[in-house]
Amino acid sequence: MTPPLFRVRRLRKEFAGNAVLRDVDAEIRRGEILGLIGENGAGKSTFMKILAGIYEPTSGTLEIEGRPITFDSPSDARRSGVSIVPQEFNLAKDLSVEENVFLGAELLKPGRVLDRTGMRVRTAQLLAELGANVHPQDRIEGLSAAQKQLVEVSKALAFDASLLILDEPTTMLTRREIDRLFALMRSLKARGMALVYVSHKLAEVKAICDRVIVLKDGELVREAPIAEIEPPEMARAMVGRELREIFPPKRKAVGPLVLEVKGLSSPGAFTDVSFTVRQGEILGFAGLVGAGRTQIAEALMGLRPSSGVVRVGGKNAKARNAEQAVRRGFGYLSEDRQGSGILTGFGIAENITLVSLRDYSSLPFVIDRNKELAKARTWRDRFGIKAGNLMSPLESLSGGNQQKVFLAKTLDPGPRVVIVDEPTRGVDVAAKQEIYRFLAELAEKGAAVVLISSELEEIIGMCDRVLVMREGRIAGELEGRALEEREIMYMATGLPTGTNS
Repeated sequence: MTPPLFRVRRLRKEFAGNAVLRDVDAEIRRGEILGLIGENGAGKSTFMKILAGIYEPTSGTLEIEGRPITFDSPSDARRSGVSIVPQEFNLAKDLSVEENVFLGAELLKPGRVLDRTGMRVRTAQLLAELGANVHPQDRIEGLSAAQKQLVEVSKALAFDASLLILDEPTTMLTRREIDRLFALMRSLKARGMALVYVSHKLAEVKAICDRVIVLKDGELVREAPIAEIEPPEMARAMVGRELREIFPPKRKAVGPLVLEVKGLSSPGAFTDVSFTVRQGEILGFAGLVGAGRTQIAEALMGLRPSSGVVRVGGKNAKARNAEQAVRRGFGYLSEDRQGSGILTGFGIAENITLVSLRDYSSLPFVIDRNKELAKARTWRDRFGIKAGNLMSPLESLSGGNQQKVFLAKTLDPGPRVVIVDEPTRGVDVAAKQEIYRFLAELAEKGAAVVLISSELEEIIGMCDRVLVMREGRIAGELEGRALEEREIMYMATGLPTGTNS
């Protein structure tokens, strides 16, 4: 019998005596797309990093086609045919596509001179194979998320990858881009490549994978052909319990006006945007990628130049910078958790109090650590953040727990207006449910909440009203029974509305 391409036996990984993977047995076959799912903190990232040579296992063995193997580094794993496309792209933004594809493994001519022509030709071949509308000499910083992803895949193919790991590959893609990615994955599968697809989007796992394995608390708790398991069963296996209605019930009544925006414009981003949000209300912003939703949030937070009127509680709240916006009643959870939301090398408590440090300073430049830790414990308990030592670096937490820390940081100053942009991106279904409950509680306690999301189910399930953006303008407003996916997409794409049909 032909052995699988890749097999792990009794794989175990410990950090400071704490087991995060517990005797996992799994195999990955050629010409197969294997789904890897689990809650945040279940061990998925550790499992991937061992396969990719980033971590060494504490015990257990790895085999390629029946031969035991060890990886000393990611480059060692790549030479053995294992490549990973990370959720946070590992690309040098100031370099060109071709330079990134061959970074650390540049082609050389005799005399150890860079073979730039060879790298350019090979990169062009790889991009053409993938159907990428990208030129080898394009700079990374000018590419879209979908294009950057194709560059990462090109890097893998340049190393003749036989096993490709894709970590949350659709979180920043449009529906059309997801369809293209799936077509590419099927093409690579047909060529005999093995793919591991890591995602919290269980419907996508069902659509693209051949088999699925479920990790929970570091153990493999379920393995099944995809034809034998449905998304609700996947969710039950992940969380170990039945997930009831994921969205909390909506409030029946809202209070007085809190946020008023009139004629807000930012050159090249959005034009003449006006809206209001009341106390206890959750207002949604929907629209296609690039429609201007995030840019509106940035303008309200003083992160983007804009003109127009912004009032909170009837008072001027137009901000020139984020610090001023916070003082005037805004809290902002940005979509870019790693880039502008949190400091992964800092402690958990330090991140939670980052925006409101003045409240923890008894003297200039002196932080009252006891007060800071006490408040951090309050947020940890309220949000169920899985962290024993609050001085541990944030990077030691799973993605879902990092998102909870980010939310705690946003709420610590006590904002009257809370803006959340893609609040559940990259978190599992149970963490989503918790975040939805937190947002509903915020509204219940009197905050005005603005929710920006690309997930229409989230927009419909959470929001009292929804504004749909198209090409930098508000295309329409939906509420009540008219709040349907079809109506949102009609407005977002400019098609005639179907409300009255």
